[in-house]
Amino acid sequence: MIVKQINTGHFIGEKEVITVELTNDKGTLISLFNYGTIINKFIVENSKGEKQDIVLGFDDFGGYVSDDYLANYPYLGTIIGRYANRIKDGKFEIDNQEYQLAQNNGKDCLHGGNEGFDKKVWDIINISEDTTASVTFQYFSLDGEENFPGDLAVQLTFQLTNNDELILTYQADTDEATAINLTHHSYFNLSPNGGKITKHIHQINANNYLEQDDNYVVTGKLIPVINSHHDFTKSKIIGENAYDQTYVLDKKYGELTLATKTSETDSGLTLLVYTTAPVAHFYTAKHLAVKNGKKGKHYNEFDGFCVETQHHPNAINIKNFPSTILRPEEIYTQTTIYKIIK
Repeated sequence: MIVKQINTGHFIGEKEVITVELTNDKGTLISLFNYGTIINKFIVENSKGEKQDIVLGFDDFGGYVSDDYLANYPYLGTIIGRYANRIKDGKFEIDNQEYQLAQNNGKDCLHGGNEGFDKKVWDIINISEDTTASVTFQYFSLDGEENFPGDLAVQLTFQLTNNDELILTYQADTDEATAINLTHHSYFNLSPNGGKITKHIHQINANNYLEQDDNYVVTGKLIPVINSHHDFTKSKIIGENAYDQTYVLDKKYGELTLATKTSETDSGLTLLVYTTAPVAHFYTAKHLAVKNGKKGKHYNEFDGFCVETQHHPNAINIKNFPSTILRPEEIYTQTTIYKIIK
């Protein structure tokens, strides 16, 4: 197990962006930035014995803060917070107090507002090379940041095991009741040549998905997947239907279970996603338009897929959904595991 810290020479304000590399005994490598806890590289050996990077991104950090990229910002490989996905009209109430957030996606708030956790430099508070290669990042979100209430302390630990598991463990606490829904937004592609993901074989352990309005905001209604192209209860080719839907996982609340399974024939790779979260948002890069990604590649629709494990989007406004209110006496926790097998 090896953990390396590398200075990038890039500064956001007074804080330098640091690369953290986690390498296991097999040679699997995870490269992270403390800016947005971005997963920049996820390099594994495929069934042909070739090293293959399975996440989209840029060759160096500068790409993530370029004007062209930020103009059509797709959150490549970042953490999402303080609140993932969309909040209707950017409004919510806690204890009869209304809060108005940024309306940065039409009339709605998307992924935490104008400057969410994805655009913050996190502190590196611990590294380990013992049974796993791991790093823990920490960020303090102050009361009023993006108009959310309460000082929120968030820690996110990445652990790489010798079984090619990347384990993400989230923890947060607050001094005032607040809304929280954290996820990670990596775009995966298991093809060895970086082709489209339409031929990937995908399975989601969910019999229902969440209805959305015209701006993809969850309404509170569950829709059965049966007899629709949304049915991934049995493995099937993703195909050319564009997906941007939240699936309610068939599980007990808080239980760590298999959420999705995705395979690709040419590489022989399979990505298993386990999570304690109640839903998984499946996105096939419908709105992706990134120029000059890794090795100069332009990324567009179907060039990657996301499995965003989280709580129900817009749950802060829907009473029959599991609560996304965190109070001072509580600890927010979530675990998601990305496991590669071949």
